Amino acid sequence: MDIFSILGFIIGIGFILLSILTSGSLLTFIDIPSILIVLGGTAGAISVSSKGKNLKKFFKIVNLIYKESKVSEIQLVESFTEYVTKARREGLLSLEDSIQAIEDSFIKDGMMMVIDGMEPEVIKRTLTLKVKGILERHKNNRGVFDTGAALAPAFGMIGTLIGLVNMLKNLSDPSSIGPQMSVALITTFYGSLLANVFFMPISKKLKAKTSEEVFQKEMVIEALLILQAGENPTVMRKKLLAYLDEKERSQAEAVNNQDEN
Repeated sequence: MDIFSILGFIIGIGFILLSILTSGSLLTFIDIPSILIVLGGTAGAISVSSKGKNLKKFFKIVNLIYKESKVSEIQLVESFTEYVTKARREGLLSLEDSIQAIEDSFIKDGMMMVIDGMEPEVIKRTLTLKVKGILERHKNNRGVFDTGAALAPAFGMIGTLIGLVNMLKNLSDPSSIGPQMSVALITTFYGSLLANVFFMPISKKLKAKTSEEVFQKEMVIEALLILQAGENPTVMRKKLLAYLDEKERSQAEAVNNQDEN
């Protein structure tokens, strides 16, 4: 589980609540009509602008930001080092048993294509198309949150305008101007809060996870092509380690040394 995402929400909302409590009363910032305008308006606009299949996965997508990647880049290096070593000793067909234990469908499909003897260009083109499909699906799923981030402040402003209209109708009563102005501004607060604490951070996190997934898929494609070419495991390892940063390379080397000992 990605603990930093949870901590981020707790810290963000916690400090906002703390600032409200230290400067006044939390009840001052609770206004049901304002909440209905912002939440209802934003939800309606998202429904109009997004596909139904993306809306159905809304909560499932939110849950994704709390999940860590199932496989790390270091694990990919170690796994494919084992596959290449085994294939050079026993042949590509010996990897059929290893495939059964692979959970990642992308890796499993690629391994099957290698074992079936498909041409390198066919494998690369097929897997690249899959990566493009992943990018497009993730973009559409993320679009729901991008829309929310863009429109929530707008509905907050609409609520503020409604509040100002009501205030101007009662200018004859000076005592009501202050409370009504306060309520009008609260709607803008709700819109900004929803956009900057919920929609926008989730969209950014989903984009980062997409980049991480695509990066791993590119590693897998390179590893599969090396596997099919029958290159030396040491050569393959060096090529895949080039994808990692210095710290990850050191960790991978440490794991490799432990295995050798």
